[in-house]
Amino acid sequence: MSSKIRSAVKATEDEARAFTAAHPDITQVDALLADSCGVLRGKKLPIRGLPKLYGEGVGFPGSIYATDITGATVEETGLGLDEGDADRPCRAVAGTLGPVPWARRPTAQVLLSMQEADGSPFFADPRAVLKRVVGRLAADGLRPVVAIELEFYLIDRRRTADGRPQPPRAPETGRRQDTTQVYGIDELYEFDDVLSAIDEAARAQGLSVDAAVSEYAPGQYEINLHHCDDPVRAADEAVLFKRVVKGVAHRHGMDATFMAKPYPDLSGNGLHVHMSLLDAKGANVFAAERPTGTIALRHAIGGMAATMPDGMALFATNANAFRRFQAGSYAPHAPTWAVNNRSCALRVPAGPATDRRVEHRVAGADCNLYLALAAVLAGAHHGLRHKLDPGPPIAGNAYKTIPASLTSSWYDALARLEASAVFADYLGEEFLEVYLALKRAEREKFQAEITSLEYAWYLEKA
Repeated sequence: MSSKIRSAVKATEDEARAFTAAHPDITQVDALLADSCGVLRGKKLPIRGLPKLYGEGVGFPGSIYATDITGATVEETGLGLDEGDADRPCRAVAGTLGPVPWARRPTAQVLLSMQEADGSPFFADPRAVLKRVVGRLAADGLRPVVAIELEFYLIDRRRTADGRPQPPRAPETGRRQDTTQVYGIDELYEFDDVLSAIDEAARAQGLSVDAAVSEYAPGQYEINLHHCDDPVRAADEAVLFKRVVKGVAHRHGMDATFMAKPYPDLSGNGLHVHMSLLDAKGANVFAAERPTGTIALRHAIGGMAATMPDGMALFATNANAFRRFQAGSYAPHAPTWAVNNRSCALRVPAGPATDRRVEHRVAGADCNLYLALAAVLAGAHHGLRHKLDPGPPIAGNAYKTIPASLTSSWYDALARLEASAVFADYLGEEFLEVYLALKRAEREKFQAEITSLEYAWYLEKA
């Protein structure tokens, strides 16, 4: 073991000892990995096993990253039986150890990262992919600052008669929300207990949560995380935050979903990424008094716009995610940009010069957060390196003035990603081969199913 690895292990072991001393009642720990679909998988260990997570680690098969949304291993990735379904060491990520306040027994949790035997990152781990992209920016003296916004629905555990979701009943009134009350304060207080418990649980885990708002549909909410100058840490927090929302909602007798489009006629759940870049002196390279920012901001936007069509399979990662892209739905349909305009894919928020940033509004809330953030940062860096001009900002409603150009086809999105030299360079060709094989197999499995609507429309009439 190298001296660098030994030093990191010592620091994290100290973190584990401090945590167990502060929480003597905890009896078990959830060791968690986010797979390629963003689903948390892991093991439950007795608390006495915590030091092992920070030292030698625990073994998980590399096929974790060949697992589709149904939990099946996709052998076409080459990470299953072709390599003997081999285990690799997974070690705790520093700073992610925390309590699980909604658990019925005193429980801790910690994120893991998968490594090779020599301690190097495992190429198929999306967390390692994001670190790779961040390293490219760091090599040019740039440090990204990101803030993540996630939308979700609270839903009743009981589905409708035809199996669809429905808004939960408010605990005090027993009524279901049935109208859109964007930013409605009463809608926040109807579910104040669960939203407050989400905030408390997130803070207990050291997650930097910010404001909660009622969104553009009954039962839909958005909770933001603070700006962070470590994008990998920001993604870690967002992954853990999604678990907080689901776990707390369940303890309050309801479910929560980050599914991109759970209702056909209501707003989808989006992931919005706010991003700026600091130079070696800590100055925001996007900062300028004029709202359109600096040349660096325009080049970053140019790169994000140019790579957006190729990255759609990272921003929309399943069949349902593409249903979110409908005109007028606040889900962008073209790689447009503007100042203070939510009809565009890339929005420069209004505010003081020091806060100048760009908001990337394309991804669904159900995507893999590491991969979506990696694609955003790769696009920005590509634009800076090649000085890409995004053209003039859009004025007015982009849905009315700009034709739709982002694909709504999962098949086409995967083909665009496969052909992308930029993403192969930034994310790694080996990783993309695994990801594309995984998602193509998942798409084929989905396409093989026949829906009830097809029977209703075609069985007798065709």
